[in-house]
Amino acid sequence: MVTEPKTKKKATPKVAVKKKQPAKKTAKPKPVEIEQAIAVEKKEEALTPKEPKAAIEKYYEAVGRRKESVARVRLFTKKSTDEQLPEDMAMITINTKPYREYFATDYLHSAVDSPMKKLKSTNRFKATILVNGGGTSGQAMAARLGLSKALVMFDKNFAKKLKRSGYLTTDARVKERRKYGLKKARKAPQWSKR
Repeated sequence: MVTEPKTKKKATPKVAVKKKQPAKKTAKPKPVEIEQAIAVEKKEEALTPKEPKAAIEKYYEAVGRRKESVARVRLFTKKSTDEQLPEDMAMITINTKPYREYFATDYLHSAVDSPMKKLKSTNRFKATILVNGGGTSGQAMAARLGLSKALVMFDKNFAKKLKRSGYLTTDARVKERRKYGLKKARKAPQWSKR
């Protein structure tokens, strides 16, 4: 075996090479930035007073709950120019319907408007209520509790009368959960001796 003599490689002199600096780019506006600028301009235009806007109505908001039902109540102070209703009927809308149309029975009607009747202020306020979940009775009681809470927010002096009537007390009874081995929460299957 013949091996070739090893030759030393000549070291190449290292020359400092200047790296090219990236040319300074002029920042091109991105489409998102343009859209944001346009949105800001539109907001500024909207804020400039052109015509006097109608004042936003002030309201008091409260939440009432009963069983599975939740009622979100907004209570407005009624102006004398608003539509007039009979003395015994309050101006309450539930899910965009008048409360007497939404609930079928007189018992539920009286449950909803009872806080206003107790304070003798059926024509003084109007209320919009959004209810969901549960049945009609639970929804009516949730609306009553929410309406009572909103009335107390309007005037703290109402609390004493409403509390005495029991309208500010949350009825916390809910359906008990079903247990395994039973048909319902406590109902057991029929027992047989053999």
